[in-house]
Amino acid sequence: MFEAVYSYFDDPGVRELVFHGFLAMVLGLSIKIMLTLVKQRWASTYHHTMTYTLLPVITFTITKVITGNIALSLGMVGALSIIRFRNPVKNPFELVMFFALITIGITLSVNFRYALLLTFIINFAILASYMFEFVARKFDLHIYSLSFDEGNSSNIIEIQSTREIDFLQRSAFLLQHVIDQKSQEFHYRLASRSREDIENIRKKLNNYEDILNIEIRFS
Repeated sequence: MFEAVYSYFDDPGVRELVFHGFLAMVLGLSIKIMLTLVKQRWASTYHHTMTYTLLPVITFTITKVITGNIALSLGMVGALSIIRFRNPVKNPFELVMFFALITIGITLSVNFRYALLLTFIINFAILASYMFEFVARKFDLHIYSLSFDEGNSSNIIEIQSTREIDFLQRSAFLLQHVIDQKSQEFHYRLASRSREDIENIRKKLNNYEDILNIEIRFS
């Protein structure tokens, strides 16, 4: 039995297929690692880890199987059309990542160099975007707005005051501003992915005597 297995893997075509399969897993996993490094916490779960690892190799296998066989291709399309992904996608970027993983698997079946290049470009774009935002924040520039629909946890500060606070109303982190006409109280809700931003807001509030309450929730 061992001789049969050895002789099977001794085939250069089989070795190449296995190598490309493992390469598909590594490329998908590298994108997941890059997303985690840039603090995209929605990609840190077990389910996303396995999705990023398995989806490229599954796509690669399907593409290899149906290559050059029109009848099998039509049958595979019909079979795959039965599958429904009922898990809601939290944001367009997540959908783009799934499409990228599928594209990597397809590209590997044609030329693995294209797959390597595509993965490098994706990882570079993710890292460059994060570094650009990081540098911009040093100059107090906020490039991206925060959305609670994106699946990322955020740090929140809520302030209750007896008068309006100008710097809060002008803040790029302001999500909600409520004025209670009956009690003449002002409520502010601000959020940021950075804990440091929230801490800086809290320190500035120490100079205001009209603050009734401050509530902070760190992610």
